[in-house]
Amino acid sequence: MPQLLKSGEVPPASEPLRVLHVIPSLALGGAEQMATHLMIGLSRSHAVGAVGLFAEVDNPVERRLAEAGIPRWHLNKRAGFDPRMFGALNRIFREFRPDVIHTHMATQRYVFPLLFTNKVAAALHTVHSLAEYETDAFGRLINWFAFRRRVLPVGVSQEVSASVKRVYGLECKGMILNCIPVEQYQSKHEDRNLWRDREGIERDAIVFTCVGRLELPKNPGLLLEAFRELTGPRAHLVLSGEGSLREQLTAYARANNLSDRVHLIGRQNNIPSVLAASDVFVLASNWEGNPLAVMEAMAAGLPVIATQVGGIPELVRSGDQGLLVPAGDCRGFAAAMQTLFDDAVTRRAMGRAAQTRAVREFKVERMVEGYANLYREMVQKSRGTPLKSMARWAASQT
Repeated sequence: MPQLLKSGEVPPASEPLRVLHVIPSLALGGAEQMATHLMIGLSRSHAVGAVGLFAEVDNPVERRLAEAGIPRWHLNKRAGFDPRMFGALNRIFREFRPDVIHTHMATQRYVFPLLFTNKVAAALHTVHSLAEYETDAFGRLINWFAFRRRVLPVGVSQEVSASVKRVYGLECKGMILNCIPVEQYQSKHEDRNLWRDREGIERDAIVFTCVGRLELPKNPGLLLEAFRELTGPRAHLVLSGEGSLREQLTAYARANNLSDRVHLIGRQNNIPSVLAASDVFVLASNWEGNPLAVMEAMAAGLPVIATQVGGIPELVRSGDQGLLVPAGDCRGFAAAMQTLFDDAVTRRAMGRAAQTRAVREFKVERMVEGYANLYREMVQKSRGTPLKSMARWAASQT
């Protein structure tokens, strides 16, 4: 590999960039998974580092980054605003000497002030969710200034980009769709049967599966209410994830005599096996950005029943790869579940169409190439340009 350049120097097209990602934690959420896919892909041709503001937690994300040889820093952030982060991040910036700072989620309040004291050619921020919900009021205030002075916002869907305009009053011209390693989610029949046997689910059952946090934004309660209306003893509902609503959901299933057909299996490390054992993917979110869980399910060959929120309609064509209903529409959701429960031909056809689209459009290489090209363009435009001029260029891009 060619020798890395000093910070502030702009490499020719053949030279690698130094890219530092800053994220609250390297956990198992969608934003963290997306950042991990991106960092690993970029690391094949660039020098990539990862900073997690909170403490290290042993999980598959951390292990994948370690296996890829990506250096990581964990800053053990305290709850609430922690001014120690400024000094810790500043030391990392000086050690790693990034050409590009790439932030995720609620990290801008600590990163943005440091951009004026460190020679960084390009700074961008991926907006993973609707801008109204991505961070708190103070975080949105910092973003408002950052997006006008130094940082390029990048939306993960058309609806997320539109939310940047609503919240910050800026056109979000940077948009790169999330993608996944599609090949990891190809269903295998042997995985299906082994997983069902282990979970005590009949091999001929129709399994509706949701992968997501058990929290209000994901609205798992609606899934149980809709499932209760489903007629057919062979139907099972699997919820993979943890959250504050777990006890409430368990109590609801018990009170409605659903405990033998509703399976709260907690957070799973092997989601491809869960999806391989499923027949339909369901997601009742109140809002979304561009959910990786939907893309993973489509890659596994599952039709999707979901709410028409965020970037979901950009992923799933209703009537082709699944069925979409308005947010909060329990009757509509139940009717969609009943349709795919009753009609095996449609269910399988939609699953095939979903997988075809995932293989064609969701491959992680597309996302990696998109960000690599954006980094390159931003760095090249900043060549020999003082900070204020670079800020004007960043503002012109939004």
